[in-house]
Amino acid sequence: MKNKILIAAFLIFNFSFLIRSNAQCDTIASVCAKHIMAPFISDGQQYRALLLADQNAEFHTTFYGGGTYRIAACTGLKDGNLIFSVFDEERNLLFSNKDVKNAPYWDFKVNSTLDVILEAALSGAQSGCAVVLIGFKQ
Repeated sequence: MKNKILIAAFLIFNFSFLIRSNAQCDTIASVCAKHIMAPFISDGQQYRALLLADQNAEFHTTFYGGGTYRIAACTGLKDGNLIFSVFDEERNLLFSNKDVKNAPYWDFKVNSTLDVILEAALSGAQSGCAVVLIGFKQ
């Protein structure tokens, strides 16, 4: 009986942590969405990960040739707390916002279709929700 109570308490604690984490990520996604503004429209995807200070999140996507894109990356309620990098599929670095003072977004034009890896890491925080959004010009 005692083991069942401990298991139930453990499950309730973890479930409540997940609910709070999702609420935190929802708030951050709303803040980050402010960077995807006209003339850009969202691709409808939200790339999210709960990170510790020593972790990176990795997301894969495709950018289509001739398109102009905006990548917005956020954690917390202020800009500049998330480092994001864009690599081609051979892991050649194409861009890192670390080189531009952790800018919260980056615009670029793709000449030919390109599969990319988006990598996100916290800048100074011990833990947090990393949110990456992608917008494109119509």
